[in-house]
Amino acid sequence: MGRGDGFRDLGAERTQPAQLLGRRAERAVLDQLLTDVRNGRSRVLVVRGEAGVGKTALLTYAAESATDVSTLRAVGVQSEMELAFAALHQLCAPLLDRLDRIPEPQRRALATVFGLAPGPAPDRFMVGLAVLSLISDLAGERPVLVVVDDVQWLDTATAQVLGFVARRIGAEAVGLLFGAREIGVELHGLAELQVEGLPADEAHALLGSAVEFLLDEPVRRRIVAETGGNPLALLELPRGLTATQLAAGFGLLGGQELPGRIEQSFLRQADTLPAPTRRLLLVAAAEPIGDPVLVRRAADQLGIEVAFAEIDGLMSLGERVTFRHPLVRSALYGSASETERRAVHLALAGATDSATDPDRRAWHLAAATTGPDEDVALELERSAGRAQARGGFAAAAAFLQRAVALTRDPVRRTERALAGAQASLQAGAFGTAWALLATAEAGKLDGLGRARIDLLRAEAAYAQQRGGDAPGLLLRAAKTLEPLDVRLARDTYLDAWSAALFAGQLATDPSLRDVSAAAEAAPRPETPGRSSDVLLDGFALLFGEGRPRAVPLLKQAAHAFGDQGASVEEVLRWGWLATAAAATAWDFEACLSTATRQVEVARGAGALAVLAVGVNVLGQVAALAGDFAEATSLRAEADAVREATGAHVLPYGGLVLAALRGLPDEAFPLIDETIESAIAGGQGTAAQYARWARSVVLNGLGRHSEALPWAVAASEDTPELFVSSWALSEQIEAAVRSGRPREAAAALGLLQDKTLDTEERWGRGIEARARGLLDDGPTAEGAYLEAIEHLTGTRLRPDLARAHLLYGEWLRRRTRRGEARAELRAAYDLFASIGMAAFAERARRELQATGETVRRRTNGPGTSDELTPQELQIALLVRDGLSNPEVGSRLFLSPRTVEWHLRKIFDKLAISSRRQLRDALPDAVSEAAG
Repeated sequence: MGRGDGFRDLGAERTQPAQLLGRRAERAVLDQLLTDVRNGRSRVLVVRGEAGVGKTALLTYAAESATDVSTLRAVGVQSEMELAFAALHQLCAPLLDRLDRIPEPQRRALATVFGLAPGPAPDRFMVGLAVLSLISDLAGERPVLVVVDDVQWLDTATAQVLGFVARRIGAEAVGLLFGAREIGVELHGLAELQVEGLPADEAHALLGSAVEFLLDEPVRRRIVAETGGNPLALLELPRGLTATQLAAGFGLLGGQELPGRIEQSFLRQADTLPAPTRRLLLVAAAEPIGDPVLVRRAADQLGIEVAFAEIDGLMSLGERVTFRHPLVRSALYGSASETERRAVHLALAGATDSATDPDRRAWHLAAATTGPDEDVALELERSAGRAQARGGFAAAAAFLQRAVALTRDPVRRTERALAGAQASLQAGAFGTAWALLATAEAGKLDGLGRARIDLLRAEAAYAQQRGGDAPGLLLRAAKTLEPLDVRLARDTYLDAWSAALFAGQLATDPSLRDVSAAAEAAPRPETPGRSSDVLLDGFALLFGEGRPRAVPLLKQAAHAFGDQGASVEEVLRWGWLATAAAATAWDFEACLSTATRQVEVARGAGALAVLAVGVNVLGQVAALAGDFAEATSLRAEADAVREATGAHVLPYGGLVLAALRGLPDEAFPLIDETIESAIAGGQGTAAQYARWARSVVLNGLGRHSEALPWAVAASEDTPELFVSSWALSEQIEAAVRSGRPREAAAALGLLQDKTLDTEERWGRGIEARARGLLDDGPTAEGAYLEAIEHLTGTRLRPDLARAHLLYGEWLRRRTRRGEARAELRAAYDLFASIGMAAFAERARRELQATGETVRRRTNGPGTSDELTPQELQIALLVRDGLSNPEVGSRLFLSPRTVEWHLRKIFDKLAISSRRQLRDALPDAVSEAAG
């Protein structure tokens, strides 16, 4: 390959590194980066600076210094910014023969985006994980240097993937070098090397090498000062100027910014060339991939003879078409007239094979078209469909946006604008989405079209902020859709319910009750209901007619989502909501099955946005079961997904875990941060969770009077929700222990309204335990024994342990010390084995009060402070039989990074093999407690 755009070097021997004038400090940084990579340490660096300052020269220096390193290179091309994964093709083409060495979901994702295999559009972060795995696989053979220049011109999809890889590269012999004028959000926060102009002495020397005659000293100083030591400017500005102009300084007059002045110097050179040659340069500037065959074909169509390989130092035409600098390309293209640009794009469209590269052909045709053209618009629409199939939603939006401009028919124009808005939303390009929606809204719309606009606006609001305005917008869209598409309307009602659930008490208009009433009154589909229809009906009845009618439907829906009754599409979209239905019905087994299925489906599909919510929900279930090791592992996975995707999902699973663990220094900061973020983001249910969590911690610490107001606030916040039921249990305990029996009795009445309609052992056990707190006589003992009986044999070990604790405390206060010891010992052993520190300490103190000496115990299995949350998660996954690649896929790490963590885990646990993890980390809930 040539050494221009798209150069790749998989370790071939090269000549000595490019010689740079000066740049000692910058070269030292790059030399150290290469040393670290050779020693097996990963490094990421963004080389940043203005156009022409020498970024490309420094990147070339690093690449040519890496003679013992496999080098992958790519470059952003301005005219390819709208083509999804265009630059990623450059980078990964030499690695595609390794596809069968990475996990199947990753292989499928990459094959889809590269057009190697059909399939649904993959999650872009799954594509990033695939690229990470490929690079890691190559690094297993020899160190790897990835060099990407002109990052500011990368297509969005490639930039997102490379940003993902840069943040997830771990214990790999991999260096990532980026060259950029400005850093976009994808690379924000990475280590930077800011490249400035050359120092005065080096700038004078470089200028002297570019000018063959003696310059007046004042003029020399002026050139150096005005260029700021920019190397390209020092080399290029003097070109095309006569000795007289330079000597007097007249040729340097002008007030343009530096890149513009550099471009003008290139144009001066081009202006001296014959017209056919200038036109050839424009063809090459408009052709983004540097394909010499394509450039020659287009030149033939324009009647230009191509019989040379070098054009005045501006461009070379060899194995690839390369310009001396990207500013040459931008200067040539930007200075051409519209007529000239359309002519070369038309020639390039004619030269591009419609079978092998239909999307670039369509793009060239669009650039060559002056007015409405339905044929070209249709080609763009087809290209958008192909882009969406590869997961290139930003590219699809760009194709459709251009198609809109070329569409005369108002109906088709509106349809394309709506499709473009939808693609923009999927790409996260909300500004483009709003603009296309405005275009559609100004067009000719029927009722369904206006409903679709309402729906897209609502989906945009929900994507940007799950609470806020989303419930109202979704409800309005659902009502508009009712007479037009009943099934779509019901789906939108369920989404509105989801949004209102996130908003909780912070929803201004509408509330969950409002959405439920509207959904209950909405028409039903003629065909038999799907699982999601049953789910919607159950939630609507919960607020409209109460629990007795709602709970059977909620249980039915939850069981359908937990097994194969609900489709994969339903599980991905509403699986977490089915878990909420199960919790409302006190059906813990359904909670576990629904949450588990959604996470499994999301992992298999690579649906990371869904996974961000799913692992949060499953983490809650694990914590409620007392499996703190699994809950910690899932919290680490939730953090990894959030970090990888930027998903705005608050730490629901982390709150439940912190509440039950009961460590104030861990729990209170998380609770405070969540409340602050929830209020700012309009996610009221997260604030309700956080208030409940604080009441649990305070009750565990025995600070009941402090716990009471937090429990009251959580129980009164959207009282129909299951979180309110949990909070009522805390409120009853806090009120009784604070000497406020009337408040406790009122709360018990509310809790009984939420439990007496269920036969589930979870709800009956919680109600009986609360009743025991309020009874003041022989019936109390019966209530405690009933609670223990209900909870024994379930997975709900924390609730069982608390029942033993309250019964033991009751027995001790009646001086039945022997019986009290047995209950308190059972409670303490459970708390300590689970890792419920606050409640364990409370049980220990109660045991001491019976006269028994009790030593404090450390946290239970799998909760050792020796392992970080990520290490614990890796250890548990390996213990359960997952391979390093499988663990890496789960945690967005490369297999080599997983291996590096494993070595640390083995050292900390004093073991030497994967098999020993089962003994070092026994399963905390391998069997039901009782």
